[in-house]
Amino acid sequence: MDTFAVMFREEIKKAMSLSKVSTTVTGDNVYQEGNKEIVPIIDGMADCLILPGSGVDGIENLEELLAKAESGKSCLLLLEHYSNFDYSLFSMLVRRAGGRGGDIANAVIAIAGMKLNEDPIVAAFAGAYTRIVIYPSRSQQGLDAEKAQAEQVRSNAINRAAMKALDEVKTQGKLILVFPSGTRYRPWDPSTKKGVREIDSYVRSFDYMCCVALNGKIMHVQQTDMVNDAVSRDIIRITAGPVCSCAEFRDKARTEAEATGIEDKRQAVVDAIMAELENLHITAEEKRKNLG
Repeated sequence: MDTFAVMFREEIKKAMSLSKVSTTVTGDNVYQEGNKEIVPIIDGMADCLILPGSGVDGIENLEELLAKAESGKSCLLLLEHYSNFDYSLFSMLVRRAGGRGGDIANAVIAIAGMKLNEDPIVAAFAGAYTRIVIYPSRSQQGLDAEKAQAEQVRSNAINRAAMKALDEVKTQGKLILVFPSGTRYRPWDPSTKKGVREIDSYVRSFDYMCCVALNGKIMHVQQTDMVNDAVSRDIIRITAGPVCSCAEFRDKARTEAEATGIEDKRQAVVDAIMAELENLHITAEEKRKNLG
């Protein structure tokens, strides 16, 4: 085990000792306040691995989105998803970007799948930041009929409570962070980079959105489980695209889908988001390569 991996595991133990996350999610605890005692530990872990040249492009776009949120508009942050450290890196680098970076990071509430709560090690990361926990539809895949029926009841209760919590906070100056792919991208499984259809519901019910690309990796997904993810040093760049109207983005995607004969308009909207993220990522990667 290399030095960085050993360091990571020791710091994870510290975070776990401070974690107050309930590993059992119910309709009564879907809104979970972040534990700020854990944030410095996670920042320290990232500092050991991010290289000079790391930072944020498009902070002015995030400031514009925050201003809209503060005016009472509902605002979405749509992030690429490569590792369990993505939100942590976004939060830390935005806080250090100057301007209103600290205000932006403090305004974020993430939508998190309940799997992040169920594993106490992963929950130590997730527990650092305020989030609303949901029961993703894909979590029921592979269950037998009896188990699926019981889980459907549970998922309905959790997701109803989550949507109620979301409706209560989304116009209170908050930025709601969502990973459109719903899971981390796994290079051996291209389907993990496809956006989940349910994201269309968020776009339909929000006012403004901003796509955010993440380039560079300090944590690498393995084919075992999340706890065994590998770590390495790298230049990390966060790139925030322009703020756009959710209604205009959605209408354009649906119109283009109709013109090309695509029947599933909801999926077409999510595919358009993933295409926007991919374009941001490709452009940012060209710039990032020149920093190394």
